[in-house]
Amino acid sequence: MSQFFQIHPVTPQKRLINQAVDILRRGGVIVYPTDSAYAIGCQLDDKQAADRIKRIRKLDDKHNFTLMCRDLSDIGVFAKVDNTHFRLLKTFTPGPYTFILDATSEVPRRLLHPKRKTIGMRVPDNAIVQALLEALGEPIMSSTLILPGEEDPMTDPEEIRDVLEHELDLIIDGGFCGLEATTVVNMTGPAPEVTRVGKGDPEPFRI
Repeated sequence: MSQFFQIHPVTPQKRLINQAVDILRRGGVIVYPTDSAYAIGCQLDDKQAADRIKRIRKLDDKHNFTLMCRDLSDIGVFAKVDNTHFRLLKTFTPGPYTFILDATSEVPRRLLHPKRKTIGMRVPDNAIVQALLEALGEPIMSSTLILPGEEDPMTDPEEIRDVLEHELDLIIDGGFCGLEATTVVNMTGPAPEVTRVGKGDPEPFRI
């Protein structure tokens, strides 16, 4: 049965953040709020935890996981970013966007798109996630919490507990954080391509 933390959305309690990070480091799968919707995540190099997320969401091996990052320096470690990419990322992070980029060798192969060797990267504008990432010291491997057969993310922490408490190690209740997933922008081609319209304004990327 999962633990359930209520964490202040503006001034996260350090004690609870440290406990959440300890759960991640021990192989835990957690649900946490972001600046778009609730996400499900685990430690970057934990294959067993990643497989649990795949089972919960019924994902296949073609699913592009997202690395939730503190800032652009994290993105630069795990993705290939040129000057044009950097300027765009600097303008639109932190925010409710996921950017598909060519991955570096730092990303475990099992997290990559199997054909294109790409990875989703994002910097959330959310105090709870930023506190988690700061304490963990590395990105969280994440996916939007959308259950099989549904189109919209789960938004109510109490409902999440009712449905998934036996599948998770921790649910962080950070209050209402939104109904939409991120806007996804593929930046691996000659020009940015919006592949999913979500909370982030897509217009700046439509050339």
